[in-house]
Amino acid sequence: MRTKLWVASLVALALLAVAASGYCARGEADRYPVKPITYLVVWDPGGQSDRTARLQQPLLEKILGQKIVIDYKVGGGGAVGWAQFVRTRPDGYTIVGTNLPTIVTQPLMQDVGYKTEQFIPLCDFQYTPMALAVRKDSPYKSVKDLLAAAKANPSKVSIGGVALWSITHILHLSLEKDAGVKMQFVPHSGSASQVTNLLGGHVDAITAYSDDMVRLRDQLVPLAFATRERFPGFENVPTFKELGFDYDMGVSRGVALPVGVPDFAVKKLEKAFMDVTNSPEVKEQMRKDGFVSRAMGAEEFKAEIVRQQAFWKEALKDADTTKK
Repeated sequence: MRTKLWVASLVALALLAVAASGYCARGEADRYPVKPITYLVVWDPGGQSDRTARLQQPLLEKILGQKIVIDYKVGGGGAVGWAQFVRTRPDGYTIVGTNLPTIVTQPLMQDVGYKTEQFIPLCDFQYTPMALAVRKDSPYKSVKDLLAAAKANPSKVSIGGVALWSITHILHLSLEKDAGVKMQFVPHSGSASQVTNLLGGHVDAITAYSDDMVRLRDQLVPLAFATRERFPGFENVPTFKELGFDYDMGVSRGVALPVGVPDFAVKKLEKAFMDVTNSPEVKEQMRKDGFVSRAMGAEEFKAEIVRQQAFWKEALKDADTTKK
C-alpha cells in the first residue's frame, strides 16, 4: 500500500512539475523581452549595416519595449563577428546583422569559424546592387579605360572590396576572368574603410554599393552598375550587361539568431523586424539612401539561403581559394 502511495505521489509531483514548467514557459513567452537586446554589427561603424541598424533601432525599441544595444565585432570580412555570434547563448537577447551571399560564400570557400546552418534566419530587409566606382579625379573615365590599364600593367590596378569571397570579391574575380586581366584585390573590414581608402588614393577603384553612389555622388563616379536596368538617379551610367558582362550582383542584409533560440523569441523578433521594414518611414528612407527595400520573413529568408547555397556551391566549385 505504501509503495502504491509513494508511486502515486511521485507521479503527482511529476505532473505538477510539467504543469509548472509549461506555465513558466508561457509566462516567459508573454513577458519576452525583459531586458535589452544586443544587435551585433560585424562591419565598420558608419557602413550600410550600421546605418540601417540605427535607422531600425528606435522603432524596434518602441515595438519591443526594451533598449536595442548596437555593438560591433569587426574583422575577417565579417567572419570574426559571425564566428563569435554562433557561439552566444541562444536566449533571444543577441541578434546579428547578416549579409547574403557572404554568409554562404565564406564557409563554402574557407574555414571561417562558422557554418551557414548555425544561423536562424529572422528577416531579410534590404538589397543593394553593386557598382564599380572611382574617384572624381581618376584617370579612368570608363570600364574600358580601367581594363585597358589592367591589361597593360598586370596586377598593378588595385580594386578595393569588402572581404574575401564577399560579392565585392566575386565581382572582381568575374571581371578579371571575363576581361582576361589581372588586378589586385584589396580587402577591407567594411564599406566605410574601402571608400576612405579610395578617396585617399590608396586604391584605384572599388566594387561598391548603390547607396555609396547616392551618398557620395559628389566624390565618387560609378563606371557601371551590376543591374539589369540602369540604376535610378544614374541613368547616364551603363550597366555591366550593356558593356558585354552579364552581371546582376548585389548584397541583401538581414538579421539572424543563433541556433537554439526559443520559438516564441523568433516569432516576436520576426514580427518586430517585419513591422519596422514595412513601415512607410523606413521604406522611404531606404529609397532616399539608395537601398532597395525588401521584406522577407523567417521562412522566405531561410528558403533564399538554401537557394543561394545551391547556386554558389555550383558557381564557385572551380574557384581558386588562394586567389585574392
